[in-house]
Amino acid sequence: MAHYRVFISVSFYACIWAFLRTSTASSHSTDIYCLKSIEDSVEDPDNLLRSSWNFNNDSDGFICSFTGVQCWHPNENKVFSLSLPKMKLKGRFPRGIENCTSLTGLDLSGNEFHGPIPLDIGKRMPYVTRLDLSFNKFSGKIPSSIANCSYLNDLNLENNELTGRIPQQIGQLDRIKNFSVANNRLSGQVPNFAKGSIPAESYANNMGLCGGPLEECTKPRKINWKVIGYTLSAASVMVVLACYVPWVRVGEMMWPNRKCRGRTSNIEKISFSRGVVLNF
Repeated sequence: MAHYRVFISVSFYACIWAFLRTSTASSHSTDIYCLKSIEDSVEDPDNLLRSSWNFNNDSDGFICSFTGVQCWHPNENKVFSLSLPKMKLKGRFPRGIENCTSLTGLDLSGNEFHGPIPLDIGKRMPYVTRLDLSFNKFSGKIPSSIANCSYLNDLNLENNELTGRIPQQIGQLDRIKNFSVANNRLSGQVPNFAKGSIPAESYANNMGLCGGPLEECTKPRKINWKVIGYTLSAASVMVVLACYVPWVRVGEMMWPNRKCRGRTSNIEKISFSRGVVLNF
């Protein structure tokens, strides 16, 4: 009976260990798939990724030696951060990045990525603390979901082709220390950050931005419809009077206004000297 209990206990813990090992291996495989999807989705003209990212391996931590990849632990296929600056990479934002489920840093600066930043970027990278997409060709609006990246310390979107307004929700990022959207095509009021101050240089060369460290936003003038109504009414009366008053002074005589000739066919012209008035 005692041996049976020992057997049951050993079997139970063996099952738990196997489950945890399988779960860990499964979670690590998603990070491998993450990197594979990035490699497949970008153009790499100088072959900088493909010369280093060799997936013909199944050892623990083999992806940690890849160019730009930093792991949580050297013997664990779990990506901590991904840094791929100035590698001439082209394409859209690599959507497979969501499979690097524990990613805390992403640097794609100085490449030729284009197109919009994903609307659900906050869902795809919820734990990111540093996001650098500067010096690319990203276009469209800054997604408001980026405010869901609540751990962000550094957000750099400068030197792109972004348009529209900066989401005010970004001001709610209470861990933010560095923020820049300089050299884009943004407009409207800049966010009010809950903690810290963002210098004017962070908004440079966006002609339509205002507020915060920039010039105060001017309130749009209210249209006074009453004044416009009165003006139009007065103008209408003047036009009507101009048509129905049928004389103009020429020398010493008064003659019917030619512009209103069609409206004054019943007027009697009377020869008169100065001071004589036409009779209707």
